[in-house]
Amino acid sequence: MDDLEPKTHVYFMPGMAANPSIFEYINLPEKYVIHWLKWKIPYHNESMHSYITRMLEDVVHTDPVLIGVSFGGVIVQEMAKLISVKRLILVSTVKSKHELPARMKLARTTGLYKILPTSLAGRIGDLEKLPVGEFTRKRAHLYKQYLSVSDKQYLDWAIQKMVCWDQEEPLEGTIHIHGGADLVFPIKNIKNCIVIEGGTHIMIINRFRWFNKHLPSLIEKGELVEN
Repeated sequence: MDDLEPKTHVYFMPGMAANPSIFEYINLPEKYVIHWLKWKIPYHNESMHSYITRMLEDVVHTDPVLIGVSFGGVIVQEMAKLISVKRLILVSTVKSKHELPARMKLARTTGLYKILPTSLAGRIGDLEKLPVGEFTRKRAHLYKQYLSVSDKQYLDWAIQKMVCWDQEEPLEGTIHIHGGADLVFPIKNIKNCIVIEGGTHIMIINRFRWFNKHLPSLIEKGELVEN
């Protein structure tokens, strides 16, 4: 009878410039089928709507669960405006422009995001070869392992869309999981979320056991259920 149980399709969207291997430690029960979404290189001056439409070509099941991390959380929110979803789960991200940190709001107002040296993004792995501290080498190795999208056109587009995202209110029914020690999107700006104490911006990688334990109840019931 278990073989006849309908499957729930769960689509995971990684963070900015990240490859889907950030989800390599996520394991769910057999009734869930995991799909990893990958970034596409945007067209020149491509609108968010056009980009989301192209991303949705890879979402081939009805009423899927969408889970997005960081900028990937913005992407799945935009997807959920165009298709019906079983559940929308956000990790280490924001639900509206009002949750963006002050530095991003300032970058939007001043246009500073336009002058970031995104062409250097592909050189992050070179830090491993420099005479720097062990922590810096480990962090550089982590970036090299998981941040594989270094195309300048993509990075320029993604930064602009993140900083200038204009969603006013959270989408109804959104589940938001956030780390108490997230430095990219500080918890002080985040409302109505499930807080993982001590969780950082990369907690999808280093706190994966929490997600493996709790994602099934969040998907099915929309809330945490302690065993």
